Amino acid sequence: MIDLQIPQLRTIGLEADRLGLDAYAIGGIVRDHFLQRPCTDIDILCVGHEQGGGVHIGIELAHAASAALGGSTVAVFKTFGTASFHTPDGLEIEFVGARRESYSHDSRKPIVENGTLEDDQRRRDFTVNALAVCLNADRYGTLLDPFGGLHDLDSGLLRTPLDPDITFSDDPLRMMRAVRFASQLGFRIDEATFEAIGRNAARIGIVSAERVTTELNKILASPSPSIGLKLMQRSGLMQQVLPEVAALQGVETVDGRGHKDIFYHTMQVLDNIVQTQSQAPQNKSSATSDNAQFSILNSQLYLRWAALLHDIGKPGVKRYDPKQGWTFHGHEARGSHMVRRLFRRLRLPMGAEMRYVEKLVMLHMRPIILSEEEVTDSAVRRLLFEAGDDIDDLMALCNADITSKNPEKVRRHKANFELVKRKLVDLEERDRIRNFQPPIGGEEIMATFGIGPCHEVGIIKDAIKDAILDGRIPNEHEAARQMMLNLAEGLGLKPVPASGK
Repeated sequence: MIDLQIPQLRTIGLEADRLGLDAYAIGGIVRDHFLQRPCTDIDILCVGHEQGGGVHIGIELAHAASAALGGSTVAVFKTFGTASFHTPDGLEIEFVGARRESYSHDSRKPIVENGTLEDDQRRRDFTVNALAVCLNADRYGTLLDPFGGLHDLDSGLLRTPLDPDITFSDDPLRMMRAVRFASQLGFRIDEATFEAIGRNAARIGIVSAERVTTELNKILASPSPSIGLKLMQRSGLMQQVLPEVAALQGVETVDGRGHKDIFYHTMQVLDNIVQTQSQAPQNKSSATSDNAQFSILNSQLYLRWAALLHDIGKPGVKRYDPKQGWTFHGHEARGSHMVRRLFRRLRLPMGAEMRYVEKLVMLHMRPIILSEEEVTDSAVRRLLFEAGDDIDDLMALCNADITSKNPEKVRRHKANFELVKRKLVDLEERDRIRNFQPPIGGEEIMATFGIGPCHEVGIIKDAIKDAILDGRIPNEHEAARQMMLNLAEGLGLKPVPASGK
C-alpha cells in the first residue's frame, strides 16, 4: 500500500464510495511522494462504473468532498469538466473525470470524450506523471503504473507514455515541460523523447506566449536553470522561443583568433547567480514544491533574467580588429534596447520588472570597467547614482560575469571588485548619493530668477548634479545654491527680489 500521508485523501475516497465512483490521486502528488518533495496541489481523477461515467463526475465529487472537508467554494469549469477548491490548511485540490483526448493540427485544445483510467493515464505528458494511487476504501493505496513510471522515477528518466511525436505534436507545451522537469528534478530526457522534441520544436509556435513564459520562468527559478536552457538550445526550442539567446552560440575565428562562446558563457553567468542566491538565508532547498519554490524565487527571478539577457547585444555589434582582436563595443546599450521588445513578445511584465532588467543590462559593464581602471570617487558616485537601489544586484551580476579561465585575471578582477564595493559603501555613507535628488530643483531655480521652464534651468540642474557626483561640491543645499547663483550670472540671469521685500 502507498500511503501518501495526506489525511484528506481518505475522506475523498469515502465520498467517492458514497457516490459509486472510483477515485485516484494522480500526477504530481504521487510523483513528489516518491521523490520526497512537498506538494500542495492535488489532482483527483474520477471514474464511473459505466463507460467512464462522463467527464462531469469530477464536478460532482468536488462538491461532495468540499462539503466534507470544510473547503472553500468550489470553482467549476464546465467546458473542461473540472472543479477545484482550497482546503482550510492550504491544499488546492482539483477534480476531473477520466477522459480521452484528440487534437487538431493547429490547436493544443483537445476534443474531450469519456474515458477509462488507462485512457487518462495514457494522455499524460510523462510516465512519471501517469502514476495513480487508488483512494477507494477497499483498494486504498494501490498503485497503478501501466507505463513503468516508478522505474523511470528511480532511473531519473523523462519518457512519454505514448509515441513522443504524438505527445508533443498534440500538445507542444509538453516539450517545455520536459526541459523544465529536467531543470527542476535533475532528470535526463529519454533519447527517443528528446529527438522527438527536435522534430516538433516548431510546433511550439501554436502555444500562447503566456504559457511558454510560465515554463520559462519555472526553468529560471529551478535549482539548475542552465540544464533546461541548454536542452532548449540543443533541441531547437531556444531558436523558436528566445532567438536572441540562441544567436549567442558559436565561435568565429579570424587569423587564428577566436572569441569565447557567448552562449555557454551566459550559462555560466546564470549558474554563478543561482549559486550566489542559494547562499542567501531566505532561499529554500530544491526539495520545496514547484509552486512554493517559484514564489520564493520570484523576487530573484528578474536578476536571473538579467543574467540570461546581459550579452544579447553582442552578436549585433561583434567586429574583428587586426590589432585588438574581437570587440563588442556598445553591446550593453544594444542589449538593453532589445529587452523591451523581448519582454513584450513573451508577455512578461512591462513595468518595474522590465525597467530593472533594462537597467542591469545597460550598466553591467560599468563595474567591470571600473575594476580594470583606476577606481575614482567620481566614477563610483556616478555608478551609485545610476544604479540606485539596484546597485547590490548589479554588483552580483558583474561578479558572476567574471568567467575567465585565467586564474590570475579572475583574482585581479575580484580584488578590484572588492575595492569598488568598499568605495560604494564609503561614498554612500558619506555623500548619500543612492537615489539622490540634487538639493536644488527646477522649481527653486525658476522662483529664484523669475523664469519659466527653459533651457537654462536644465543647464543649471545638470551642472549641480555633475558637480556633486564629481565631488566638486558637497551634496548640501547651501553649496548647491551658491553654485546656482554663480552659474546663473554667467547665463545672464539675475535673482528677483523676494516677495514682500
